[in-house]
Amino acid sequence: MIEPIQIAIDGPAGAGKSTVAKEVARRLGFLYIDTGAMYRAVTWLALERGLSLHDEEVLTALAQEASIQLLRKGDSLAVLVDTIDVTDAIRSPQISSNVSQVAAVAGVRMVLVEQQRAMAKSQNVVMDGRDIGSYVLPFAQVKIFLTASIEERAHRRYLEFMNKGIPVEEERLRQEIRRRDEQDASRDVAPLVRTADAFLIDTTGLGIEEVIQKILDLLPNRGGR
Repeated sequence: MIEPIQIAIDGPAGAGKSTVAKEVARRLGFLYIDTGAMYRAVTWLALERGLSLHDEEVLTALAQEASIQLLRKGDSLAVLVDTIDVTDAIRSPQISSNVSQVAAVAGVRMVLVEQQRAMAKSQNVVMDGRDIGSYVLPFAQVKIFLTASIEERAHRRYLEFMNKGIPVEEERLRQEIRRRDEQDASRDVAPLVRTADAFLIDTTGLGIEEVIQKILDLLPNRGGR
């Protein structure tokens, strides 16, 4: 049996991981797995039920019982929680400002990582997140670490929210991203880190197509290593 190809894309908030990973997967015909959406889904469900984000036991139980589905919807990805479409709801500023806290819970990560590894076992995947190459798929054939300046990442998020009609201050987004960077890099379980075998791509000032091409060029059958 041919071993499935795993492409791991990691990086901080706003580096463009989801946009790039989704398009790379589409062009290759691979399954795209947005792990961040799964943590956002648990965060959304916890807030929807009025649960404390400081109660690790409750959050772990919630992750275990929740049915989270990532479904292809044309060229996009739909996220369902217990059959409810939360694709747009999980991208709200409220979720963005709380998801790092939920993602830092060891029990929640254990539950979701098990699901993510299962999805990558039998098919070619492009998976993005913050601990894919270091923890979820440590033996991925291709590992990418995307980054960008805080200013650029905040501006991208600002444009995303404005396009959706969600009013938000760009300075607030800068502060939030800086805080999330610190939380993600310092958490006890699977912190955000660039592994020694991950290719670094700084997306500051680069267009999406340029980033996608850099990743495709790294694949073994496309002139890469």
